[in-house]
Amino acid sequence: MATQAQVQHHKHRVVIIGSGFGGLHAAQKLAKVPVEVTLIDRRNHHLFQPLLYQVATGGLSPANIAAPLRRVFRKQSNCVPLLGEVTGIDPEARVVRMDGQEVPYDSLVIAAGAQYQFFGHPEWGEHAIGLKSVEDATAIRRRFLLALETASRCVSSEERRALLTFTIVGAGPTGVEMAGALREISGYMTREEYRGLNPSEVRVLLIEIEGSVLPSYPEKLRYYALRTLQKKGVDVRLDAQVTDIQAGHVKVCGARDEDASEEQILTRTVIWAAGVRANPLGETLAKATGAETGKGGRIRVNKDLSVPGYPDIFVLGDMALFDHDSRGPLPGLAAVAKQQGKFVAKHIARRIEGRPSERFYYRDLGQMATIGRSSAVARIGPFKLTGLTAWLLWLHVHLLELVSFEERILVLIQWTWNYLTWNRSARLITGPSPLPLPPKELHGDK
Repeated sequence: MATQAQVQHHKHRVVIIGSGFGGLHAAQKLAKVPVEVTLIDRRNHHLFQPLLYQVATGGLSPANIAAPLRRVFRKQSNCVPLLGEVTGIDPEARVVRMDGQEVPYDSLVIAAGAQYQFFGHPEWGEHAIGLKSVEDATAIRRRFLLALETASRCVSSEERRALLTFTIVGAGPTGVEMAGALREISGYMTREEYRGLNPSEVRVLLIEIEGSVLPSYPEKLRYYALRTLQKKGVDVRLDAQVTDIQAGHVKVCGARDEDASEEQILTRTVIWAAGVRANPLGETLAKATGAETGKGGRIRVNKDLSVPGYPDIFVLGDMALFDHDSRGPLPGLAAVAKQQGKFVAKHIARRIEGRPSERFYYRDLGQMATIGRSSAVARIGPFKLTGLTAWLLWLHVHLLELVSFEERILVLIQWTWNYLTWNRSARLITGPSPLPLPPKELHGDK
């Protein structure tokens, strides 16, 4: 008769790397499966990334959209969250190397997400801030608020113009949502709270290399989004390409005209929402397994999301290149990652039971993006919604997607209060010392 230790030893071990939408839903879906789950992440929390822009603009605090993993899984006895950095994967020994120790697995799920890429210009990352983490959001919030504070006491017209110009690169959902929110809150604050500033001095610049905002959305929604942004006062530059980013300026030229001259735009705040690349862990996996990588460093996977030649290793979300769909490679959306996480959990359960594997099918639930108060766009199946209706739908969907009931209640209260009063209470300047500004520029041009 097998001892308890032997039974425990033979229980199927699932290691999940990454606590984003894919990893989180995979772990939760395995709650009633006879497996041991180890969830590894560099952060101790699951982050609801679609609402990061609201932290960046002071509408929500980080705790509203981040849930500590140990609290999320406190009642799931078969899941242990570990805080650590994965440094290697040995597919032959079936171990994951993490901070000097080895974690064995029978099934490995890699869902470590993506990071921003600067298209061959990594040095731009020193001056442009992405929006992938709580730290990014609070850094943007700090830069935005410090710009207003510094501009309110700055007499130099050139430096004042640079401080009050907020540049966003990339007009996908993140860029559009950030531009709309930043334009609204900066207009309100300069009108009501910064008496030394004029709302007309604030410039929110949105730069997009394609010929429209929200390029992957239907034409009707793209047109509405562009028109709404322009009505709010956002300076939208389409068919425009960034050629350089420095501490005090960006350079832009026409993306379709090879002979177009560069324009230098003075700006002290640059937010990068343009391109992403799979987590570097994808390169580690590719070297270890010989897996093929595609655009953005994504791992090409089988129809069941496994790595070719390694049926016990699965790749999800932003890291996976799934091109077995008639619609083309699946996009890096939260909905894709969630469905893939649930599928892999079910797939592992089927393998344990000795049942045959299935293929993954993505169910397209639609697209949506908000453009500020009472304005949004949404595609739900064949239906295309704009304005207040789309905005209310956006609010409803995002509330339901938050991990805990407590978060939903707190965010609902905060959103209601923000809408009725315009008061964004999370406008705290935290972090290092203020933006450096030469003393002479505080006393005027000389």
